[in-house]
Amino acid sequence: MAGTAETLTVGQVADRSGFAPSALRYYERLGLVSASRTTGGQRRFPRSVLRRLAFIRAARNIGLTLDEVAAALATLPEARTPTRADWTRLSRSWRSRLDEQIAGLEALRDGLDSCIGCGCLSLRTCAMSNPSDRAAGGGPGAAFLPRTLRRATADT
Repeated sequence: MAGTAETLTVGQVADRSGFAPSALRYYERLGLVSASRTTGGQRRFPRSVLRRLAFIRAARNIGLTLDEVAAALATLPEARTPTRADWTRLSRSWRSRLDEQIAGLEALRDGLDSCIGCGCLSLRTCAMSNPSDRAAGGGPGAAFLPRTLRRATADT
């Protein structure tokens, strides 16, 4: 049986949001979204879940962890559908993070030309960028990526 006009089944939410049903169940377990149950135990999501899921997708795409997403969603009202003002207030907190990421990506883009342009194609032996493989002393990871692009995520 399909959801009512006010609610959506897990399949309908998956189709509309682009998230797999397993992701929807996982997000429900984490408390990021909520669903009611029919007498047969099937999930029914309020239509407003689509906005929350769009927020989750956007937040993940800019690098927020699921813990950060949960903290942000916790600031939204539970008794009503969030308004545009609610979403605007919440997304403003991302501005500095986005600016840092943009600057890091620009530095990465601008640095690619000089690295690839010298012809050695190896940071291990590159006399310009990494003489004597000095980057190895800095530990594992992509030492030449801008710091904002080296943040560890919960997925790694």
